[in-house]
Amino acid sequence: MKTAEHPMTISKLAGQLDVSPHTIRFYEDKGLISPKRTAGNQRIYTARDRARLKLILRGKRFGFSLTEIAEMIGTADVDLNEIGQIEKTLAYGEKKLDEIRQRKAELDLLENDLLSIRQMLLERKRAIADAK
Repeated sequence: MKTAEHPMTISKLAGQLDVSPHTIRFYEDKGLISPKRTAGNQRIYTARDRARLKLILRGKRFGFSLTEIAEMIGTADVDLNEIGQIEKTLAYGEKKLDEIRQRKAELDLLENDLLSIRQMLLERKRAIADAK
């Protein structure tokens, strides 16, 4: 059956996305999702909520802040136009790529420094051993 035809409870959605219900409630508190509620005040999640949660989780995995994610996908109660979403996502993606490239360059320098120190230590060890 399709998710859109059968709204989900928080526990079912949490299980599908491998997150805790607490995590889902946190994103709701931040205004990133806005589930409907039953007459008994139980949260009911739609396919749209699930899709938004997947985008949030992907954004977090890529290292984006919740503020950046909110700007890329909009808040739950405000729909951004698709072009605006694409432009925001591209801008944040470029920024993240620049950060990654900078970190890679720093790691390359660190690796080279460690290799150099290792080489010096190995040479010193050999010199000490040869002097005995």
